[in-house]
Amino acid sequence: MSDVYEQDGVPFPEREQPEEKRLEPFIPTKGFFLAGFWIRFWAYIIDLIVIGSVTRLLVTPVFKLLDIPMGSSMFAPYTILTTIVFYAYFVLMTKFFHQTLGKMLFGVKVVGIKGQKLDWGTVLFRELIGRFISGTFFLLYAVVAFTTKKQGIHDLFADTTVVHEKRKMEFTPAQI
Repeated sequence: MSDVYEQDGVPFPEREQPEEKRLEPFIPTKGFFLAGFWIRFWAYIIDLIVIGSVTRLLVTPVFKLLDIPMGSSMFAPYTILTTIVFYAYFVLMTKFFHQTLGKMLFGVKVVGIKGQKLDWGTVLFRELIGRFISGTFFLLYAVVAFTTKKQGIHDLFADTTVVHEKRKMEFTPAQI
């Protein structure tokens, strides 16, 4: 912003600049390298392995021990519980660590596109609604490869993106 404002083409240098309202930045303004499709893909595969392992180690034995039929319908108790484990994993890991185990392994994390902290609303919207839509139409995950900020559909909905933790310089959050 310049120090001179104009009103009707007449400069007013004595007029004070308005204070800019900025969110407290969560990530440094030096910027980050964006995480592309393939690194996110492999992180997601790792996450699916983790979720499958947790389900098979904790949920399946309880159902077998209590002789509860696992069923194969969408509304079977086993399916409902494994779905809860799936979404709880992504929501809790993203909220508290900004990354899942798969993302940790590859050194990437979720950040707000404007540098804001991830609040519960953002995380729930990104991980529940966005992931449900992307999961329903699996090809929508490929959107990451074609957007300028490497955002998936769930990122676009929640104003987030995924960046490398250690590498910097490509993406600088917008200042408000």
